[in-house]
Amino acid sequence: MKIVGKNLLRKEGIEKVTGKARYIDDYSFPGMIYGRTIRSTIPCGEVAKIEINFNTDGFTIVDYQDIPGKNVISFIEDDQPCLAEQKIRHAEEPILLLAHPNRDKLLQAEPRISYKAETPIYDIEKSPKIFKTILIEKGDLQTGFSQADFILEGEYKTGYQEHLYIETNGVIAVPEKGGIILYGSMQCPYYVHKALKVLLNLPDEKVRVIQTETGGAFGGKEEYPSMISCHAALLAVKSGKPVKIIYDRMEDMAATTKRHPAIIRHKTGVKKNGKLTAMEIDFLLDGGAYTTLSPVVLSRGAIHAAGAYFCENIRISAKAFMTNTPPNGAFRGFGAPQSQFALEVQLDRIAEQLQVDPVKIREENALIPGLSTATGQIMGKDCSALKVLKEGIKKSEYYKKAREYKGTNKGIGISLFFHGAGFTGSGEVYLASKAALELTKKGVRILVSSTEMGQGARTILAQIVAETMGLTYDQVDVEAADTARVPDSGPTVASRTCMIIGKLLQKCAEEMKEKLGKHPPKEYLKKFGPLVITKQYEKPPEIEWDDNHYQGSAYGTYGYACDIAEVEVDPITYEVKVNRITTAAEGGKLIHPVLAKGQIEGGTIQGLGYALFEQVVMKEGRMANCQLTNYIIPTTCDTPILDTTLLENPYQHGPFGAKGLAELPLDGVAPAVVNAVRNIGYDLREIPAAPEKLLNSLPCH
Repeated sequence: MKIVGKNLLRKEGIEKVTGKARYIDDYSFPGMIYGRTIRSTIPCGEVAKIEINFNTDGFTIVDYQDIPGKNVISFIEDDQPCLAEQKIRHAEEPILLLAHPNRDKLLQAEPRISYKAETPIYDIEKSPKIFKTILIEKGDLQTGFSQADFILEGEYKTGYQEHLYIETNGVIAVPEKGGIILYGSMQCPYYVHKALKVLLNLPDEKVRVIQTETGGAFGGKEEYPSMISCHAALLAVKSGKPVKIIYDRMEDMAATTKRHPAIIRHKTGVKKNGKLTAMEIDFLLDGGAYTTLSPVVLSRGAIHAAGAYFCENIRISAKAFMTNTPPNGAFRGFGAPQSQFALEVQLDRIAEQLQVDPVKIREENALIPGLSTATGQIMGKDCSALKVLKEGIKKSEYYKKAREYKGTNKGIGISLFFHGAGFTGSGEVYLASKAALELTKKGVRILVSSTEMGQGARTILAQIVAETMGLTYDQVDVEAADTARVPDSGPTVASRTCMIIGKLLQKCAEEMKEKLGKHPPKEYLKKFGPLVITKQYEKPPEIEWDDNHYQGSAYGTYGYACDIAEVEVDPITYEVKVNRITTAAEGGKLIHPVLAKGQIEGGTIQGLGYALFEQVVMKEGRMANCQLTNYIIPTTCDTPILDTTLLENPYQHGPFGAKGLAELPLDGVAPAVVNAVRNIGYDLREIPAAPEKLLNSLPCH
């Protein structure tokens, strides 16, 4: 192939490195004013009184009574208000909106809000409300435990994680002809489109959403932009002027969604050789105050809870609970990092108790073609669990180093993991995503609502189309994600863009190539007129899923990876230093190898932060460390040697065999690091693995 599999220049790369790319705060409109959200300072209770105790000249003030449609952020469940009416369910809950032409005056205005406080709930196991319950059953658990030579139980905990994208949330709402145009930094323009329609009581054609260049997202700009967009739109409608709202870092960290904290409990039955006979897993998520994406995060986390392993008898019980904290939501990995962390640490504890090699226990149980997952999905030819495990062990010289590190303050740890590509279960059928290709004088233009947020979507989609049509890379343009111009391709989430949307575009390109025949694009347009080809997602016939019982093909396919972490622990400070992470990952056909490797390496470092450093401190339901001085992420000084090997094992329904890849690396770093620390002698079952947790942990041996 001439274009697929090649490391071409990114479509938007030159604009970004030269500073020509325009992010939302670079935009301005005539008469534009600035908006701000006034938020609750208590986690639970009611608004008793609001006093506007400042000079209101030049101010636009909005409360829930100014909402022309429904006072909800329309999403999975319409339970989250755009503005609180009386009831407060979390600190930072929006109550009032202010706008003014002068930013300084806007920030100085402080309405006085008094409350009737109530007792908040922070402990998920004391919560009276459950957002979602899932039960996955396979085989017979009692039989499985009766066959076991050994049974091990364990409880594991994972904390919040902040996205910390470089660019904070920001939007501009422009009122126009009885409707609204919304510009913003976001992942999912059609999510915002739907939310604005419901809030403002407007028809489709009166709402237009345009994604501007977006400086990172990681899931944090999936659902939350609907909230900030609705706030800006209400102020724009009332004032009749364009309104810009850009969060500063503290507001962005305090008010927006995080990765769900989790408690995971395992009871595992095994034979003496480490063969799994039974897995009983409880997976509990803290959803925060409103539903947002918790049911879907719970779903993916539960499906991945038994990992890339075969076991005949499994029971996974999963629940997402309400607490009086800001809602948690989408974050790269989407529940799977939490559940696979617990499983991989549990497996090392089993290996330790049985005195079995932790590599061998994984080899004994790893999925291979023909075996089934927890939901009964039969693995196809592209199942690569053993392939990545063997490559990771070989590349890292695992056994040699395990011998060298024995009895020292150095350790080596392993994790084997997988990640489903695309929406869970019948999600892709429900989305019914569309992609289109438009003929231009020089070539073609891609029309999709899939967004570029740093991951390289524009580039790989253009490569797929160019290769299919026999065009040069430069002959393929990518239209901006604008709901007035592009069809609804579904959200840019769930490791689905390359595999699902790329495949739709490949089909568009095949049909367009056939229609063109031997005509060059310019000649065809002159002779026959405009040409646009649109394709809609159709489920492959072998994919069957039961939403009620969580049985069948949970995903079209999975990506696989193995992480080996080499660490040392300072015996005085108990700090963990990671010296090297060896990764072997498989993502089908690699459309752009450098971008693919960048996804793995970037996700690995983000996973390292999750494992060791990133600790959200909550006090009275609020994030107490919402600044970069005391929310710690890995820097270049903390970055270990990254030895990454990418393997290919094509998936029949992906474009040229490609799978999703971007979320995969988040799933395996934390357990590999914690397992390495365990090999030094610290019994850790919670992340982040801060020094005080090592200090207080029990010795393993």
